[in-house]
Amino acid sequence: MRLPVPLVLSAILSSAFALAPSAAQVVAAEAAPNAANDIRDLAPLVVEGVQPGPGLWKVSRDGHVMWVLGLVAPLPRDMEWRSTEVEQAIAASGALLQVPMWSVHSDVGVLKGLTLVPAALRARRNPDGAELRDVLPAELHRRWQVQKDRYLGWELGIERWRPMFAAEKLERKAMERLRLDGTVVGPVIDAATTRAGLEQTQVEIKTTLEAPRELLKQFNRAEIDDVACLARTVSRLESDVPMLAARANAWAIGDLDALRRLPHESLRWSCLSELLESDLGRTLGYADMEARMRDAWLAAAQKALAEHPVSFAMLPMWQVLAEDGYLATLEQRGFEVTAPDADAVGSTADVTTRPVGAAEDPGTYDRRE
Repeated sequence: MRLPVPLVLSAILSSAFALAPSAAQVVAAEAAPNAANDIRDLAPLVVEGVQPGPGLWKVSRDGHVMWVLGLVAPLPRDMEWRSTEVEQAIAASGALLQVPMWSVHSDVGVLKGLTLVPAALRARRNPDGAELRDVLPAELHRRWQVQKDRYLGWELGIERWRPMFAAEKLERKAMERLRLDGTVVGPVIDAATTRAGLEQTQVEIKTTLEAPRELLKQFNRAEIDDVACLARTVSRLESDVPMLAARANAWAIGDLDALRRLPHESLRWSCLSELLESDLGRTLGYADMEARMRDAWLAAAQKALAEHPVSFAMLPMWQVLAEDGYLATLEQRGFEVTAPDADAVGSTADVTTRPVGAAEDPGTYDRRE
């Protein structure tokens, strides 16, 4: 059984543990260095209706092509993705790589897992019955109250939660209220993959928990900077909501220039990193996780490119755009990488006049029809 571990421990340490004993995946590659900005807390306007999304990056060598879709989160709830380009690419592909991730598993079984729920719920709360006003600096607690009133309303129980869990719920509810909780990509990819008769290739680093009950005890004893986690979340909601909306809109309308300019840090990553960089995180095997995921994805991508005339992959947008990102590394290894808006001859701007899934040999496109 995979333990339901959103944010690695949140589902062990929340009521979701009892409700969903199923796969839980953490996309650690979602994180990226944030850029300084002066965006103020203005009411964001989020796009609606049918939108094209970004184009596909093209990675090629020796006549083989991998089409890469860059992802951002959150996305507008009320957009409808015009995904024909992606569906055609998947239909022509012989392999589809998922976003690299880290997952936590345990073989405790469902019934035994349910017995851990009381301990999990206790671990979510502050030790000794403390409330947030007791553990946060007074000024931070005042700012927390402003954001809590805005996005959570009169929810009193959360005042007894540890700051990192309070921060996670605040961020999630804020995105819901701002209509920035769209899940437009996953269902499209899954449906297109099923139609193509493909199995999605997981690029996954797995950690197995031998003693989840002991993990909960370790979590209670762990020195994790909960306060810094909540402070960052509050600051982001105070100042960066317009940026989050702008980034979501840029993805929706395919504005690559805007995506290149805007920061790509995940709100959730800022809190998750506090946990993963603690002694407990090292116990879970996170110390070299980013490097291991990078190596695993690059190996899977090169294998797919070698074995299939056409393949498809998804990556966090920052790994697509970064100068030291995954695509940049493939370019250093001798692959040609072309952005959707490139003007050079032979770029994806030229080849999208025919079915985007086609490899260099157009005859390969019809092989699944």
